[in-house]
Amino acid sequence: MQQDRSNILTVHPELTDLPPLAMEGPALDEDFLRYFNRTLGRDRQHCTNHYLYEALAYAVRDRLMERWKATRAAYEKRNARRTCYLSLEFLMGRALGNAMLNLDITDAIRELLHRYGIALEELAEAEHDAGLGNGGLGRLAACFLDSCATLQLPVLGYGLRYEYGMFRQEIVDGRQVEEPDHWLRDGHVWELERPEYTQRIHFGGRTEFYRDQDGQQRVRWVDTHDVLAVPYDVPVPGYRNDTVNSLRLWSASSTDEFDLDDFNAGDYDRAVESKYDAEHITMVLYPNDASENGKELRLRQQYFLASASLKDVLRRHLRLNGTDFEQLAERNCFQLNDTHPSIAVAELMRLLVDEQRLDWDRAWSIVTRSMAYTNHTLLPEALERWPVYLFEKLLPRLLEIIYEINARFLDEVGRRWPGDAVRLQRMSLIEEGDTPMVRMAWLAIVGSFSVNGVAGLHSRLLTEGLFRDFYELWPEKFNNKTNGVTQRRWLAMCNPQLNRLITERIGDGWVTDLAQLRQLEAMAEDADFQRRWREVKQFNKQRLATLVRDETGVVFDPEALFDIQVKRIHEYKRQLLNCLHVIHLYARIKRGDTTDWTPRCVLIGGKAAPGYAMAKLIIRLINNVARVVNGDPDVGDRLRVVFLPNYRVSSMELICPGADLSEQISTAGKEASGTGNMKFMMNGAITIGTYDGANIEILDEVGDDNFFRFGLSAEEVAATRADYRPQAIIDSDPDLQQVMELLQDERFSPGEPGLFAPLIRALTSPDDPWLTLADFRSYADAQAQAAAAYRDPARWTRMSIINSARSGRFSTDRTMQEYNRDIWKLEATPPEAL
Repeated sequence: MQQDRSNILTVHPELTDLPPLAMEGPALDEDFLRYFNRTLGRDRQHCTNHYLYEALAYAVRDRLMERWKATRAAYEKRNARRTCYLSLEFLMGRALGNAMLNLDITDAIRELLHRYGIALEELAEAEHDAGLGNGGLGRLAACFLDSCATLQLPVLGYGLRYEYGMFRQEIVDGRQVEEPDHWLRDGHVWELERPEYTQRIHFGGRTEFYRDQDGQQRVRWVDTHDVLAVPYDVPVPGYRNDTVNSLRLWSASSTDEFDLDDFNAGDYDRAVESKYDAEHITMVLYPNDASENGKELRLRQQYFLASASLKDVLRRHLRLNGTDFEQLAERNCFQLNDTHPSIAVAELMRLLVDEQRLDWDRAWSIVTRSMAYTNHTLLPEALERWPVYLFEKLLPRLLEIIYEINARFLDEVGRRWPGDAVRLQRMSLIEEGDTPMVRMAWLAIVGSFSVNGVAGLHSRLLTEGLFRDFYELWPEKFNNKTNGVTQRRWLAMCNPQLNRLITERIGDGWVTDLAQLRQLEAMAEDADFQRRWREVKQFNKQRLATLVRDETGVVFDPEALFDIQVKRIHEYKRQLLNCLHVIHLYARIKRGDTTDWTPRCVLIGGKAAPGYAMAKLIIRLINNVARVVNGDPDVGDRLRVVFLPNYRVSSMELICPGADLSEQISTAGKEASGTGNMKFMMNGAITIGTYDGANIEILDEVGDDNFFRFGLSAEEVAATRADYRPQAIIDSDPDLQQVMELLQDERFSPGEPGLFAPLIRALTSPDDPWLTLADFRSYADAQAQAAAAYRDPARWTRMSIINSARSGRFSTDRTMQEYNRDIWKLEATPPEAL
């Protein structure tokens, strides 16, 4: 048994009473050189940016570490109520710049590096983007953690430590090619392994009944194939308040390195097979679940996250509160970020009933007072559903618990609506059919005390549509929490020039209270302030133009309108509509319709899921159109188009400060919220968008004069579907006719006849769920309005200033305060004194 070594702190109190590390240049310089020379063992022959970055990161991490420990000590001392934020994605981005900003040491470090002839930006580029997320869901989770630390709320993130990110996107001959994103290849300076908190996770096996010492019938899960969950903690610093919260990431490991008998018999492959099977769980982010193996792996990931995290919380609870399980719900809230972690409802029941031997009703009371569910999608196909046979194979005990939850729940529904068999069928956690399925979103709703959407329209549509039955049963559970983004990363850090200009005029209070940006509105008409605002925007556009040139070879003119759409490639997000407009502009140029022309540079970026053929074809079309447009001498500088490969957090940090026009053009009623729209707005871009998601709330803030709205509303979309005739729309619009003719005559697919036929069929089908052509005319007209506005620099700059000034509502600080007020009910807890 491991001996208790805590008495070392009594014998040597100086180990805990070390003075805080200095934050000035000389101390940072000394630590930087020490790490480079002694820890990393490097010298002038090995003076590469990679090792210089690591040395600097260690020096910065030391300063986080002491604050991290002080924060944990405060939470432990007060036995603070905590929220555990469970998410399969955390798109954290690079950590160095964020840590320096929050510690207020960026200028000191820039100066010390300058003495060595080193640019801070060069070292920052040596850091890999942490490959822990896919898109908006993961980036939102990262923003949430930032705001919670800044608000000093005891919130602990739980996720998976993927060895490989989703994939690194390359464009070859216009096609998306997926390459492995081995972001952990060079290690991760910012993580701290915590093997002492390793948890054992069960899969497979069977269940058996037995009677305990009190004669009570119990169930145990036996003959399981176990995997170890090893935690790695990542610091999440608050803004200049000494709070450092944690993101705990679980890495899968085998219980045994290999089977010694098989090894001795010469069967090495079989000997290590269990090790490979175990570690595969956290090898790659979000496997393609089109195959049976992909489905199984994704369910394994979801259960692995939920079980390890809940066991970790129970470990802490037993240490602090003993077997007083009423305190479990009093001291903890589990926020489920989308449907992926919803298996946590059944797993917490298993842990309480089977392992802690609580009776069912008491355990269910604890679960339903501690679970809260956030839904992020209006697409029914995006809600998690798992075949019952897969549960039986992987999680037999969990399936039994889900059956019991369902039986008791349907009893409640039956009492409320006697004889309504159709309603019972709709609301059952088990969807019957040839292949019975477990409805995971239904499980999350039934097991949670709070269910929220992420924008006003989204939350309303959930209660009127997808979740209507549950809303009629439990209206008090449902609420809205409009998303946000953190202004620390998405303005203060990524846009230092605008940061300085704003701070010079209104002070720096906006960094923790974004509503203070409203003071900028009084300067929107000031000619001198407008001039300086434009200078900042031109500087940022030049940075973005450099990125575009380096990544694609295409030259953007910073004087042109920078028209940007970056997000996951999906038909509902309608990158295809954007591409149709580019073809329309190209057709205008070719026919000489260039009077009062506004030069435009169009940038589109994002990844298509590996198995999503239509999204990949859209990428191909964008690249083929770009090749034709950029290579046509008739076009010249009037129009440039690029598809920026491998869109990621670090590229967005250059993109959003340099954008003029923000494309948020989803089919109304399909985008839950959006957060890219908020980042662009915050940095002074003007939105062109449908009346969808958080666009609605952005429009409410800035007004019609500072937003280019187009297209059908969600209600009009529903009405149009009943009699949608895209061919009639084409026949009535000469511009659209010409666009479709260019597509059909294979101008953009030379030598590959029929390449884009699937896209044409989808666009012209009366069953097109995205109604792309229905919005074309309105979209083209709104784009013309944007082009005209851009030709008036004073008007455009005023619109830009107002968008930034009125972005205060879209800070995650506000979002987290609302979550805390209505759901979590945590107390702000400052750290112990350093």
